[in-house]
Amino acid sequence: MSFDCSAPDDRAGFEISSRFRKLIEERIARLEDDATRDEALLPFLENSDHIRRHRRLIEAQRAEAMRMRRFLDNSRTRFPHPLIAL
Repeated sequence: MSFDCSAPDDRAGFEISSRFRKLIEERIARLEDDATRDEALLPFLENSDHIRRHRRLIEAQRAEAMRMRRFLDNSRTRFPHPLIAL
């Protein structure tokens, strides 16, 4: 299932919980950290095919982080309803 969140200002359709937003933000951070670590390993690789596959991995990690960032940009956080009516 693919999701295209390239449409700007389409915030009305996406309302996510603060917990879900936090999980996505943590996943973005892990993807970016992994890409940075993998990029630092490139000079130590010798096989050209391995280097090519490793670069594709880095590109995929950064692309997924960017896709998730766009999703967060196109969504708004739903705040929980108060437990006690005021």
